[in-house]
Amino acid sequence: MYLDHFGLDEPPFRITPHTDFFFAGANRGATLEALLYAITHDEGIVKVAGEVGSGKTMLCRVLMERLPGHVDTILLSNPSLAREEILYAIADELKIDAGSERQPVLLRILQDHLIKLYGEDRRVVVLIDEAHAMPQETLEQIRLLSNLESSSSKLLQIVLFGQPELDEHLSLPHMRQLKERITHSFRLAPLLRSDVEAYLEFRMRAAGYRGPNVFSPGAVRQILRASEGLTRRVNILADKSLLAAFADNEHGITARHVKRAIRDSEFYHAPMNRSKIGLAAGGLAAGLVLGLGVRYLLPPSAPAPAQTAAISAAAAQPAAAVPSRPVPEPSGAQPAPAPARATPVIASPDAAPAPQHVAQATGVTPKAAVPAAAATIAAPPQAAPAQVAARAIATPVAVNRTAPDAQVAAAATAPVATAATAPVATLPSTATSVVKPDTPTGAKPGSKNYVPPAPPTGEFARARFAATQEWLKSAPGDQYSIQLLTTATHEVRRIEELLARADGRNLKQSDFYVYGVKINDRQHYRLAYGLYPTLAEVTQGIKDLPPAYLQLGPYYRSVERMRSQNHQ
Repeated sequence: MYLDHFGLDEPPFRITPHTDFFFAGANRGATLEALLYAITHDEGIVKVAGEVGSGKTMLCRVLMERLPGHVDTILLSNPSLAREEILYAIADELKIDAGSERQPVLLRILQDHLIKLYGEDRRVVVLIDEAHAMPQETLEQIRLLSNLESSSSKLLQIVLFGQPELDEHLSLPHMRQLKERITHSFRLAPLLRSDVEAYLEFRMRAAGYRGPNVFSPGAVRQILRASEGLTRRVNILADKSLLAAFADNEHGITARHVKRAIRDSEFYHAPMNRSKIGLAAGGLAAGLVLGLGVRYLLPPSAPAPAQTAAISAAAAQPAAAVPSRPVPEPSGAQPAPAPARATPVIASPDAAPAPQHVAQATGVTPKAAVPAAAATIAAPPQAAPAQVAARAIATPVAVNRTAPDAQVAAAATAPVATAATAPVATLPSTATSVVKPDTPTGAKPGSKNYVPPAPPTGEFARARFAATQEWLKSAPGDQYSIQLLTTATHEVRRIEELLARADGRNLKQSDFYVYGVKINDRQHYRLAYGLYPTLAEVTQGIKDLPPAYLQLGPYYRSVERMRSQNHQ
């Protein structure tokens, strides 16, 4: 229904396994490579566990396609097979006429046939899906099948795909022998936020989409929260979100569309909300405990220089600052409240008093240049002790704003007039530490000569970005490169890390390309590798990438498309 609306060739988020949409990121690609190695090197029994909808069946289907031609595969997807039925099922797949032979005889016939195939340099692997639902007697029969071997290697490779309950079954005492025969054990973990974002974009590209990323960051967060990182749920929510955007005649997926998809999904229910409330309550309790621990267990922080000077000065003048007994107020005099007397010392960002006002309030002329702490204790002799204490306490409030320690030390030696008249904007905040990308000049975005802003940080990233801008001016648009990574402006360090480690992976930095792209009107950067004349070569190039790059979910992109996105 929405294919033409988004420019798709086929539905991108079908829940049935489609090997063309296999996502190699989130350790799926590395797991596939490890399975291929284990099977082709006679490693015996291998186990792959994962939650419902984590991609086990997809991995099983892709494994069947990627196995070498000399390996015969047998897929058993019916978990309810009895102990004797599994032997007949394997014999049927191997085209063995079992007839009505008894189980011991059938097992011997099966072994003879496997020895014959082994002599022809062929291997046999049995892939058992939904193994967690198999009867324990059938699992015991699988252990006996693993005993079929020649003088030097196993005759039958077995791969078990199952949910976490499979681990519970294997932990039972009477299943110990089978568990000890498992040479490799893999687990498909749920997708993380970065994995979900890459997964959504990969599936859209595989379905023929060629535009900018349609899923906004808010939409990705909603999908991750509701799906819990399970690929089947991600597919369901993404498909319904596309339908919701199509109904609204929009080409971008926002959090609003995903929320509509969530309300229409069966797996997102109230218990999840209660668990999140419990998690929030636990976090609040932990915060309270941490706060109390910091308050009562940690020693107090060292006072600022201004505070130390104030305390020392007050201690040196006990008669004036802290009399031993109350001093009577002059007749008719009304003591001012303590906060009002302390106000002139505080450098308020909203309304700083003029220097002469400060001088009048403290009794110090502007030429005196008295430090803030000294002005704080310069109270009249007849002031009450409570007023003196209030003025001494008010000083740290002015010093301990958002300025760093070095600025606090400088403020302690500054005159009162300077502290009162200095604008608040001169105090740097933590927000100014964020480096913004260089602003492009010249042509407007979207034009042919437009050059996007350079990455804000990263020596290697900025160098490759500059080289890529020159390369794109004359690069052949009908050739291809391998896109590895897309990052926001504040995540350019990920590109920098990959470039820094390129030499250690026997890759040249000159073969990497860094270019800009606008996603949801925000500047992003992409890292690509290599230049390939044909689709066949770039596809093989993806397979030849180091395992660390395969986990990123790489896919090919034409140079013309890279140039177009760079001009956005």
